[in-house]
Amino acid sequence: MSSDKETEVPFTQFACIGTGFSGIALGATIQRWYSISPSSIQFFDSQPCVGGTWSINQYPGAACDVPSALYSFSFERNPNWTRFLPPHDELRAYLTKVAEKYNLVPRMKFNTKVTKAEWIPSPTNPRWRLTILDLETNLTSHHECQFLFSGSGQFNSPRPLDVPGLDSFQGPVIHSARWDHSVSLHDKKVVVFGNGCTAAQIVPSILSSTAHLTQIVRSKHWIYPPVDAKVSPFAKKLLASMPGATLLQRFIVYHLAEADWAGFTLTPSAASFRSRRRKMAEKYMKTTAPEKYHPLLVPEFEIGCKRRVFDSGYLECLHSEKITLTNDKAVEILPHGVKMADGRVVEADVLVLANGFETNTPTTLLPVVGTGGHTLQEHWSETFPGPEAYNCTSLHGFPNFFLLWGPNTATGHTSAVMAIENGVNFALRVIKPCLEGRASVVDVTEQAEREFVERVQEALGKTVFTSETCNSWYTARDRETGRVWNGMTYPWSQARYWWDCMMIKKGDWVYSSSIVKRRRPGLWFTAFAVMASGGLLAWVGKNPNSRLALALAGSRFAAVVPVLRTWGLGVIGRKGLN
Repeated sequence: MSSDKETEVPFTQFACIGTGFSGIALGATIQRWYSISPSSIQFFDSQPCVGGTWSINQYPGAACDVPSALYSFSFERNPNWTRFLPPHDELRAYLTKVAEKYNLVPRMKFNTKVTKAEWIPSPTNPRWRLTILDLETNLTSHHECQFLFSGSGQFNSPRPLDVPGLDSFQGPVIHSARWDHSVSLHDKKVVVFGNGCTAAQIVPSILSSTAHLTQIVRSKHWIYPPVDAKVSPFAKKLLASMPGATLLQRFIVYHLAEADWAGFTLTPSAASFRSRRRKMAEKYMKTTAPEKYHPLLVPEFEIGCKRRVFDSGYLECLHSEKITLTNDKAVEILPHGVKMADGRVVEADVLVLANGFETNTPTTLLPVVGTGGHTLQEHWSETFPGPEAYNCTSLHGFPNFFLLWGPNTATGHTSAVMAIENGVNFALRVIKPCLEGRASVVDVTEQAEREFVERVQEALGKTVFTSETCNSWYTARDRETGRVWNGMTYPWSQARYWWDCMMIKKGDWVYSSSIVKRRRPGLWFTAFAVMASGGLLAWVGKNPNSRLALALAGSRFAAVVPVLRTWGLGVIGRKGLN
């Protein structure tokens, strides 16, 4: 592309992929912190509207499993939640309202997919160039930016069903993250694959409308008693009218949720904590679910290994005659049903896939090309056996690029929104010298990235997430080395992550500039100049022909100025500019 055409490519200082919690947190915070205009950022999203995860997941019963007081922005607390665990439509409305408040919606391009992001290491104008596909017109365009943020999240690629013959099925096939509301389930025979957090919400929500529902259990989960409830009008009025009430509420809920962290480490006290929680959950499950299903439901692994499930009517609905729960293996999808390992065929009009997402693999992300032409996928596959990032956000060789809700930010007990906010705040602290004009490019060092990642994996090895009895989507095993890699969960408390995002280690970053600037004279040069001036004046005072001496001294000084300028004044520090 010629330089004339390059100038025609739209440019913004910031670009963000995604318009969910991550993107909106970024757009709002650059205004709150640095008074940067919304026109300085451009968002791209393959979905048709604001919401991210809560635009994608619209299945029946979809709701968050984190209290609404905590599953929201700290800078936009909402006193008007209708439920303790907010439903998907209310979350999407909340996100839309925040985006509109900060005038971000006009900066969002929907139904557009970023198919490639490439770092252009120009000596005068280093930048990211994005290749954009318009999903409605199928036309391709480009966009350029100084700082690129990926806010597409970790749950954007549905996992393919590992049962052959899916293409032969003649009825509707619906994944939980691609729910088709035009498909009626009324009086239909439905087969649901999966029984995790999502399936536990879907099944009780659709069971009554089906002729019969067969749920194929693929793993077990610890199910806790329900915590959801309506927020009373009095409580909403109190939260809205009393100064500091929403802040106090958030503080209390945070500490109640964070208390579960005590059970994740492999210590005697944590084991005791898990034992108490296990007794509670096991008693609830056996009391609530039909006895015939206890062997299919109650796990053998330690509590905390997988994310807990708050019951939303699932266990009670298993008493219905309209549902059959089975853990037999499905071996083939037929045109009108599912063939099981024992040879029987389960008839089906509709298949519902609640089998989760691709996790712990770099292949789900868009092609991001950093310095030297290396892709993000190559960076992970050649250097590490799985996804990772320095402080969960940055990678060496990918300057001015930040992952929001990136590797190792997931938790098994509390709010992702806190981790997202911390990641945004961290990135904006890192690029502050660039925003102040003291640099234009920043990159984390290879050593800092490697040391951080090793610390994370070592710490995770001392948690229940990687214990021998645990097998979850948090972890993956390298086929060659056998090493267990956890690229999903954070090994420490959220208070620790907040602190780490507050404290920027300048030695871990390399700042550079494409603009030639002159430094102020260094301390050594100032001292030299003072001593030289003093000596010159003393020498002139002793010389009887002072004017001639002064002229001679001036000519000698002028001769060495270019040298001094080269040493002291004309040097630009392309590395370590702080």
